[in-house]
Amino acid sequence: MITTDPTMTNLFLQLGLDESAEAIDLFIREHQLPTDVSLSEAPFWNDAQRQFLVEQWKADAPWALTVDQLSEALHADAVRERAAAEASAAPSAG
Repeated sequence: MITTDPTMTNLFLQLGLDESAEAIDLFIREHQLPTDVSLSEAPFWNDAQRQFLVEQWKADAPWALTVDQLSEALHADAVRERAAAEASAAPSAG
């Protein structure tokens, strides 16, 4: 049973990754995902990591919010790019 607080640092520990703030920032920058790739489908997870993320999210466990935050962070670039593209394609008022 997991008894640690569900923080991003502890999530990285649970996933067997470097949990330092710098390493988390670097991981997020280097592992950005397209909007059509879910967190659990990301190619960089091993089976155990993927299983942990899916189980925590599906169970709406205390880790679910932190898993969601990681997903949002890993999709941030793609979401920004899509929003910018939609804004530039929208007809201007006036």
